[in-house]
Amino acid sequence: MKIEKQQVEYVAHLARLEFSAGETERFTSQLNDILLYMDKLNEVDTNGVVPLGSNVVLNNAFREDVVKDSLGPDLALANAPEARNGCFLVPRVVE
Repeated sequence: MKIEKQQVEYVAHLARLEFSAGETERFTSQLNDILLYMDKLNEVDTNGVVPLGSNVVLNNAFREDVVKDSLGPDLALANAPEARNGCFLVPRVVE
């Protein structure tokens, strides 16, 4: 086993998590399984394999940055329930 029960309890304490004894045992076992699998992956010969960030080729789908006229105050406030001095008027939420 790579990870001890005490290490799981220590990390849980740092993360301010509380686990039952059964959960601690289960997490210890699961973390050990993950680490054993990582050891198995480390045994694979990867010489000559090009590192790959993603298997999907993506191109940026950004549009051109074009300056356009924005909404004027009258048009922006056209559907406002209430407006005052060019601003939206909303009910007070803090007393």
